[in-house]
Amino acid sequence: MSIHKVIIDADPGVDDAAAILMALASPEIEVLGLSIVAGNVSLEHTVTNACKLVGVSGRRNVPVFAGASGPLVREQVFGKYARIGSFDDRLVKAGDILPSKESAIQFIVRSARAAVAAGEQITICAIGPLTNLALALIQHSDVARGIRQIVSMGGAFTALGHRTPWAEFNIYADPHAAEIVFQSGVPIVLMPLDMTFQALFTTEHFKRFRAGGEAGAALHNLFSTFDRSDEKRFGRPGGPIHDATTIAWLIRPELFTSREAFVGVQVTGLTMGYTYADFYKKMDRSANATVVTEVDEAGFIELLIERIARHGGEAIDGQTLGGSHA
Repeated sequence: MSIHKVIIDADPGVDDAAAILMALASPEIEVLGLSIVAGNVSLEHTVTNACKLVGVSGRRNVPVFAGASGPLVREQVFGKYARIGSFDDRLVKAGDILPSKESAIQFIVRSARAAVAAGEQITICAIGPLTNLALALIQHSDVARGIRQIVSMGGAFTALGHRTPWAEFNIYADPHAAEIVFQSGVPIVLMPLDMTFQALFTTEHFKRFRAGGEAGAALHNLFSTFDRSDEKRFGRPGGPIHDATTIAWLIRPELFTSREAFVGVQVTGLTMGYTYADFYKKMDRSANATVVTEVDEAGFIELLIERIARHGGEAIDGQTLGGSHA
């Protein structure tokens, strides 16, 4: 079994919670740490949420690092539920996990350099604004050599946006960082709204999360509390869990269909944050991304539910999931 050494760069966030808990229950993925950025809520709250998720997962050996508190250039914007702040203790059990004193940017740089020294590379699962990653790449030119790929949830093409009519939130929150990452030369796998909207989770799916111990109960609570549905837009009940597609792609890439394209970002003006994909080489520029276009809905849903259920007590590489003593 191939093991992916992964940094999860996130802004937890309900979707991020599903992705993080999925990764922490998957033997194919060695989570080196959580690199946290402001996005869905302020940095203080995203870090708190990340620590709580590590706590309920039982994976106390997974470090949490605080990163950028705001975007590179633009004014700060937050997600739909920014007013909520940290996850309520009634939804996600409070714990005693604390973030590392090392910054997320330093952690990314150190991890990439260590990989190069060992003749290896790491994967970054980027499921929030790309500020941390952009800072690491522009401040230290050698970092890119240590990154095998960036698997990012971001962008929208035919689906248009969800934070604005033209932009997906992760890109909209820091388009300048996204532009830096897309131009870095590191291979990028992009999970846009066009694809994530194809897999919709219903209340019945959320109920099945409860088999996963404290972690599963937390995920059930979050998705039961924060409505994901938009029947007018999707044409049927249910809502997407965008960020977990990045983890699923690493575990079972055969569930997805993709195309190569040059992807760019609008960084100024009214349509700031708009992403475009040149699938037909109209711009005569080499592809810089693998854009995931389709997902096997049933396969992805069952994979996420199965992985969350593992937090109910199954051991992975000597770590007993779902218990505070792990």
